[in-house]
Amino acid sequence: MKRILVLLFAAVLLSGAALAQRLVVGQGSDAVSLSPHNVNDQPSARVMRQIYDTLIVQTEDLELVPGLAESWEQLDDTTWRFNIRQGVTFHDGTPLTASDVAWTLNRLRDPATGAPAAFIVGFIDSLEAIDDYTVELKTNAPFAPLLVHLSHTATSILSEAAVTAAGEDYGTTVVVGTGPFKFVRWDTASQIVLERNDDWWGGEVLPAEVVFRPIIEGTVRAIELEAAGIDIAYALEPRDYLRLQDTPRVVVDEIETLSTNYIGFNARKEPFDDVRVRQAINYALDVGAIIDAIYEGLGVPANGPISPQVFGANLELAGYDYDPERAKALLAEAGYPNGFSTTIWTNDNPLRIQIAEIVQAFLADVGVSAEIQVLEWGAYLDGTANGNHDMFILGWVTVTADADYGLYALFHSSQFGAAGNRTFWSSERVDELLDLGRSEADADSRMAFYAEAQEIIAEEAPWIFLNVTLEFNGWRDNVSGFTPHPAGHHRLYNVSKAN
Repeated sequence: MKRILVLLFAAVLLSGAALAQRLVVGQGSDAVSLSPHNVNDQPSARVMRQIYDTLIVQTEDLELVPGLAESWEQLDDTTWRFNIRQGVTFHDGTPLTASDVAWTLNRLRDPATGAPAAFIVGFIDSLEAIDDYTVELKTNAPFAPLLVHLSHTATSILSEAAVTAAGEDYGTTVVVGTGPFKFVRWDTASQIVLERNDDWWGGEVLPAEVVFRPIIEGTVRAIELEAAGIDIAYALEPRDYLRLQDTPRVVVDEIETLSTNYIGFNARKEPFDDVRVRQAINYALDVGAIIDAIYEGLGVPANGPISPQVFGANLELAGYDYDPERAKALLAEAGYPNGFSTTIWTNDNPLRIQIAEIVQAFLADVGVSAEIQVLEWGAYLDGTANGNHDMFILGWVTVTADADYGLYALFHSSQFGAAGNRTFWSSERVDELLDLGRSEADADSRMAFYAEAQEIIAEEAPWIFLNVTLEFNGWRDNVSGFTPHPAGHHRLYNVSKAN
């Protein structure tokens, strides 16, 4: 009997150790794909950040440090050379070479791939491996944000052999990277399971297993955190963040992100092809009241399209005051004295649904009847990319912390649809300014180009400018080492969990 008790005690200890090695993360949506060339959405990127590596790494302090490129040099205005880290292997055991790097980035920029984030490498003129561990990249013009673009998850380095062999299955049942965690399986709408990569070039990986669970309802995420059903909860709703501050065994924190929330208009459709209508709807909304109601006052109103933390943000924009009488006058001037009927699209995010309901009420006050339509995340992205919407609620994370990423994809005429410009609005002058901002090396000149572009965008109002996101994350108090990233792509390899 004594021996049996000892064995049982040992089994309990081993079980506890296994649980301590397993990190469960709750986020608001399931991933769409785990292929960096198939998607450019936050839930997918949060998982892919654990599986893949990029040439450059952007730290939580927004500093750029070596990743798979251990060093690099700029040979002239348009030529860069990257020295690829030796001894790195993919999760299937094959070695990483410069050929994989060149193939990955060339595939990303190939129009035949149809990558939503192809604009990330749109500056590349040519890219080739000049030996097993050296890549030479030529740009079509000087491109100031090149290094920070190469830290984006869309530029995660892939195995040419693995992607080619998997075909259509790549990104769902076959996923191969060089990162700190290996893909195990994806139970759609339930969980994505990853396991530790003991051969990771970056050093020790602490969790033996990471599980991502899609938990759409924010309150349910909070309850799961309280009950220790999950170890980390991403993007808690403000009311839950406030409630959990005094909850035993739970730690909560907030971080000002690189993300802006907005309501976009489809500028290809009447009546939103008229700037007066777009301005009128901006005046019809009390954004401060929306922030108070939805975010418990824990929000930063957005006067423009990008977060103040982003290089190039114009901090002098005045924004739109709440002025329903001016809204009515503009609608009448545009030929809609009695308003009109429209639809507001949102995905099944509870906060966005609440925002839509409040916006619906404000619009009714100026004669605009808005029907709310809620779509599943994948269908929502497809529908807005195809321009099937009238109005839509979305957010954009300026992942690189550079205005090029925050403005080019969303407002350049070359980026209509899935690439980011779901409003289908454009301006020749904004196109020109964004092109200049890409090619100019001088920081002050870039700031001036982006400042003017944002003035035009604010005046033309392809968006309702809502808020700069404060992200509220929570974790159990036996979890340590979790440091949120302003882009929301939190790294988990150095997170530990005690029994």
